Amino acid sequence: MSSRRKLNDRGLLLMSWIFSAISVAVLVVILAYIFRTGWSVLSPDFIKNNYRSDSFYALLEEAPAGDFTAPAELPEGAAFSRKFGFALSDAKDKQNNDVTQLVYLDSESPLNEAIMDSAGVDLAPKGEAIRPPEGLIIDRIQFLDAQGEKAEVGSKKQMDAQSSIDLLDEEAASLVKYHGLTMGGGIRGSLLTTLILIVLTLIIAIPLGIAAAVWLNELAPKNKTTALLRTGVDMLSGVPSIIFGLMGMTMLFEITRLFGITEQSIVLGALTMSVVLLPLVIRQTEEALKTVPVSMRMGSLSLGASRTQTIFRVVLPQALPGIVTAILLSMSRIIGESAALIYTMGTAIVDHPQLHRGATTLALHIWKVMSGEQPDFQMAAGISIVILGMVLFMNLITRLLLRRFRRN
Repeated sequence: MSSRRKLNDRGLLLMSWIFSAISVAVLVVILAYIFRTGWSVLSPDFIKNNYRSDSFYALLEEAPAGDFTAPAELPEGAAFSRKFGFALSDAKDKQNNDVTQLVYLDSESPLNEAIMDSAGVDLAPKGEAIRPPEGLIIDRIQFLDAQGEKAEVGSKKQMDAQSSIDLLDEEAASLVKYHGLTMGGGIRGSLLTTLILIVLTLIIAIPLGIAAAVWLNELAPKNKTTALLRTGVDMLSGVPSIIFGLMGMTMLFEITRLFGITEQSIVLGALTMSVVLLPLVIRQTEEALKTVPVSMRMGSLSLGASRTQTIFRVVLPQALPGIVTAILLSMSRIIGESAALIYTMGTAIVDHPQLHRGATTLALHIWKVMSGEQPDFQMAAGISIVILGMVLFMNLITRLLLRRFRRN
């Protein structure tokens, strides 16, 4: 009998090891694919750049040819203009088109004297001086030759960087204007939207969730009504988030309309996510309150404290580690949510988010770039790495805070 029990125990242990190994292997494969695919796009520019490219013209009223010396170090494959003191390199834009990119600009180059000729561009107002940043796509450069005739070079003319520079140095007497485009393809707007949504949602959901948990655990009578309420909270935890999105668009939209918001918006998304998070906050906070010993409550009451004073000065401070965990779990849920936000915030990628207008979070940004006819796996994987980094950072913060609370 004992040998059969040992055999069963070993079989169960082997099965647990096998299933654990399968789980770890799946996780490793997923992470390996994401990092291998998206690591190449990660850079400071990927974080801080807008998603959409700004297209503009810049005028060069007096940009005669000069004599410049190439710097000691230029990016590999870059072509340097001895006459005008800048270097171009062949690159790919976010649509994988061939472009020529500005990779070096001498401080005395005539390109520094350009005047913005387009309105609505972040780099400079119309009529103001613009110094083209490194990494700018130079789509087209117009110049005058020795006879005063106009000509153009650039990727718009199906010319690579070296051909454009060679023609400029051979024939150009002065520059007239250039057409520039910012690289785009960044996630700045979606990252800002995600942070704004986190703040707004927590401002709404955390006080409501904590208050509900305090009432259920500390003040509500133990009867069938209270049990029914707890059952309802548990049921809400299992409702698919897409249903919350429909509820937000049909019911909560009427609330935002009272404030003059008549379209999809970040505010509507925050209200919807608050409803999504309420079951999580209530249950986590209630479990944290249950860990506070009854003796601490009785001791506070016996010393003359009121019930309210006991809750806010004794019980809640002791339950703070669990409440912090609920907050950080809520933040992770907000970062990863997409279905509930499709109807309430929309799927248009916005570089300058506003509370009363729609925008995309990082998760929605992934959905957007993957839902077109040509899915952008590289960008989606890069955004996934950013999301994983944010979640990992919050988990580390959670561990540090919990360790600190336990010491105190």
